[in-house]
Amino acid sequence: MSDNLKFSKEHEWVLTQGDTATIGITSYAVEQLGDIVYVELPEPGEEYEAMARIGSIESVKTVSDLFTPVGGTVTELNPAISENGEEDGEMHLEYINQDPYGKGWLFKIKISDEADLNDLMTKSEYDSMIVE
Repeated sequence: MSDNLKFSKEHEWVLTQGDTATIGITSYAVEQLGDIVYVELPEPGEEYEAMARIGSIESVKTVSDLFTPVGGTVTELNPAISENGEEDGEMHLEYINQDPYGKGWLFKIKISDEADLNDLMTKSEYDSMIVE
């Protein structure tokens, strides 16, 4: 896991590279959800405000809303977990459960306002929040 990650109160992580943010859900969220069976992701090209509902994650236990911690334009979906699937046409949702900070990333967004990053937590702040 990168030291450059930021975290939202809704259990998403953000990794920035220039003006692009890669977003996924935290390992804590994965533990709480259980096995993920379906993911609804946004369409590339769509614009969202920070903390807007952008999709949902369905597990064997529940359905949870997915939010974008930063505002901007969606540029890419993780091909391994999107409905189009990888080359084999399969959605590899196990990547989210097994490697949420790596192969299990969800989408990328071109950040419209870098100030949104100031509202996110560091790893230690996030860890303190989930322990309470």
